[in-house]
Amino acid sequence: MRLNKHISDTGACSRREADRLIGEGRVTVNGIRARVGAEVGEGDVVQVDGQALLQRAAAPGKRRHVYIALHKPVGITCTTESSVKGNIVDFVDHRERIFPIGRLDKDSEGLILLTSNGDIVNAILRAENKLEKEYLVAVNHAVTQDILRGMARGVPVHGQITLPCRTAPLGKFGFRITLVQGLNRQIRLMAAHFNLRVKQLVRVRIGPVKLAHLKPGQWRNLTDAELRGLLPGQAEF
Repeated sequence: MRLNKHISDTGACSRREADRLIGEGRVTVNGIRARVGAEVGEGDVVQVDGQALLQRAAAPGKRRHVYIALHKPVGITCTTESSVKGNIVDFVDHRERIFPIGRLDKDSEGLILLTSNGDIVNAILRAENKLEKEYLVAVNHAVTQDILRGMARGVPVHGQITLPCRTAPLGKFGFRITLVQGLNRQIRLMAAHFNLRVKQLVRVRIGPVKLAHLKPGQWRNLTDAELRGLLPGQAEF
C-alpha cells in the first residue's frame, strides 16, 4: 500500500497532508526516513514525528463512523456532486464516503464538519439545537458601533428578519459575528444591508468545535468531547 494512503487510512490526515509530512522528513518506516511514493507492507511500523500511528478500533459489531473538522479553503464547493470541479469530497479524499454537514460558501473559508454518518446530520443541523457559529469578517468600509448594533438586532434577509446575534469589532474594517442561523449567504447579505462588501469571511467555530490552528486544507478527527458537545443526547458515535 502507498504510504500516504496508509497514513490517511489511520484517520490522521488526508493523503495530501501525508505527502507534505513525508516531504518534510517527519515520517519514518521501521525507523528509516520515508520518501514520497514509498510503499508499506503488513508489520511495517510507521511513525509521524516519532509517534506510531494507531487506528482506533470500532466497537464489536459496530461500524465506526468518521467525523472530521476541515479548514475549507476559498474555492472549494460544499457539494458531494463529483461533476463539480473543486467539490469538497474530492478535495478531502477520505477513504470513507463522507459528506459535509451544512455548507460554507465557495468564496468563504474556515471550519466545516464532515461525516460518514448520515443519521446524525439532521440532528446537528436542527435549528432547536441552537449551535453557535462564529465568524471573522473583513469588509471594504469602516464598521461603526451603529452597524454592529443593527446586525445584532436583526436585518431583513430572504424575506425574513435574522435572529438576534452577537457582534464585536475587529479593528476598523472588520467584525466578529456569532449566529445561531445558517441562511444562504447570510453574513454577506447582512453586511450588504449596511452597504458593506465582505472581502474575507472565516468561520472559526461551530458549537464546541474550534478551527484553532488548522491551516487551509488541513483536517483532523473530532474528539469524543466535541462529539458529545454537538450531540449531547447521543449514546454512541
